[in-house]
Amino acid sequence: MARTRLQRCTVCGEYGLGEECKKCGAKMTAAAPMKYSPQDAQGARRRQREDAGSDEWIEELPTPRKEEDE
Repeated sequence: MARTRLQRCTVCGEYGLGEECKKCGAKMTAAAPMKYSPQDAQGARRRQREDAGSDEWIEELPTPRKEEDE
């Protein structure tokens, strides 16, 4: 079962409730991220897997665009 009911097609962008798109037959993914919980039981494991806090991880974070010098 999907983690959320509302799904979105990875190819055509159609929304639906199934795991397969009825329009084109492609795979559907969750349309919204999972809910955040401050009591996240898997948070420490996920941060370890993503190597959160390492220099490489910090450099991959999005940054605001810098204004070009005029």
